[in-house]
Amino acid sequence: MTRAHGDVRWLEGLPVLRERPWLQLGLTLAITGIALLLRLAIGRFLPPGLPYATFFPAVIVIAFLFGARAGLLSAVLGGILGWLLFIRDPFEAPLPGMAPSLLLYLTADILILLLFHWMQAATASLVEQRERNHRLAETRTLLFHELQHRVSNNLQVAAGLLALQKRHVEDPEAQAALDEAVRRIGTIGRISRQLYRSDGRAQDMRALLGPLVENVIEANGKWVEVTIEDPDALQLAPDAAVPVALIVAEAVANAIEHGFAARDEGQVTIRCLALESGFAIEIEDDGQGLREAFDITRHASLGLHIAGTLASQLGGRFEMEALPGGALARLTVPGG
Repeated sequence: MTRAHGDVRWLEGLPVLRERPWLQLGLTLAITGIALLLRLAIGRFLPPGLPYATFFPAVIVIAFLFGARAGLLSAVLGGILGWLLFIRDPFEAPLPGMAPSLLLYLTADILILLLFHWMQAATASLVEQRERNHRLAETRTLLFHELQHRVSNNLQVAAGLLALQKRHVEDPEAQAALDEAVRRIGTIGRISRQLYRSDGRAQDMRALLGPLVENVIEANGKWVEVTIEDPDALQLAPDAAVPVALIVAEAVANAIEHGFAARDEGQVTIRCLALESGFAIEIEDDGQGLREAFDITRHASLGLHIAGTLASQLGGRFEMEALPGGALARLTVPGG
């Protein structure tokens, strides 16, 4: 909460003592009595025509603290006391200026009471609306997490059903396809809770990719050391989180499956780079590298084809290149 917000939050508690009306009444009478005593004390120093000089401020204070109803009571009491005590003979012609003073007092009191009534009614309405919005936000968050939980569970169930179906398939190619489908669905199921935010705000790139890559490595059963470099602390828009996460997952899975095919350990470095317009993510591995004359449009696996399609949907591109002692996959997204 900002300091300015905290400074005005106490106004939402007005009028005070709403649950203790008798104490409110007692304080109203006490403040009005103080106004009377003050008027008696300073009366000789005031010019003629100001019988309500101290009653009007009392009405303002009472209306502000206790509401328009208490302010009305103070205004009536002040009007009666001022008329009886400070207008010399109420049954004869008053002193010059007394009638305008009474009219001014009544008019000002009415305006002040209306102002405080509208102000406090509007504040109460805003507080009620804010509390309603807070409850709706909590309900939305609860439903969002419940939906995430159900989607994740359903994906895991689908992966389990495919794994069971594999037992009844004898064709090696079909078994490999089912294994690949189980791996992909299982990975998406495990990381789905990290891909969405109920508040719709941008996500921190490192916070998103860390759990994602760990799940991909765990699913492949190899010991791979991963380093994530994000010097610019990139933020990822909500609508780009899912495709970017899936592209990175496919690139890491491809590095593990093909780059580390002959060994059980390796090194993967992920770099998140800010561009003049957009961003880039590089996935570098120290595996066996790409085949000679590798062309991603002709030699890529299904997973890499999916990565290329998702990159195109983002308006970007996905490419791979050979490195001395490894390979590099690069996702470039403009305007992100």
